[in-house]
Amino acid sequence: MGAERIDTRLLEELTEQSQDLNSDAVRITAEALGDFTDASREHREQRLSRRWWRRGGAVAGAAGAASLLTGTRAVAATTSDDIKALQTAASIESLAVTVYRTAAGLSFVKNGNKTVSTFVNRTAAQHQAHGAAFNAAATAAGGKPQSAPDPKLAAMVRQALPSIKGPADVVRVAITLEDAAAQTYTKNVGQVSSAQLRKLFASVAPVEAQHRATLLTVQALLAGNMAELIAIPTDVAKLPAAAGSAGIPDTFYPTRNAAPITEGAVK
Repeated sequence: MGAERIDTRLLEELTEQSQDLNSDAVRITAEALGDFTDASREHREQRLSRRWWRRGGAVAGAAGAASLLTGTRAVAATTSDDIKALQTAASIESLAVTVYRTAAGLSFVKNGNKTVSTFVNRTAAQHQAHGAAFNAAATAAGGKPQSAPDPKLAAMVRQALPSIKGPADVVRVAITLEDAAAQTYTKNVGQVSSAQLRKLFASVAPVEAQHRATLLTVQALLAGNMAELIAIPTDVAKLPAAAGSAGIPDTFYPTRNAAPITEGAVK
């Protein structure tokens, strides 16, 4: 009996859906950031108007009172914890960008597996965009942008540097970073005070989880000496059974290792 032909259409469909997920996340992130920026500006204007009214700057009368009461929507004040959470998120993204850009320049990545090299460069760009979004939100809320790396995770990376000898070592460090980001943003969804910020964190968290899932699958193939299967499209017939589950070890995404909101905040 001849070898059965493997239908790769489903794998191609899943690959396309994965790309669509990131595109949707980018759109939702932009919408959430725009809504939050508008809401923050509106809140500041309302606060300044109330201060001006109390100081007697407004002309007394019905028209003056109406100008204070009219608004497109009620906006809650952003808390200091919101700003710290955004700054910590930006610090994680800053470190991720540095790690991925450094990895992209390593000879065994740059001149190695083309799929891995493409993933590293594309992921660095995505992390840069995420960091910019978090810093823009922090600034809109009246805080300072954070360009420094998360101190705890940066110490972990420094400790791991001497042991990085090949692609598997880079993948291991990247998995740790992506997991920390996904867990932190998942937890942040329940910690921030506005719907716009919840939407912002909820749009970025699944992208980081997707990065981790991809890296876990790559790690499994490298461990099985199957680096040639790290390709799009790949030879589905040769994939081990573990390739179907290696990237999704958790039914529900954990948050036990999420970074505290103060970990990467501007001091």
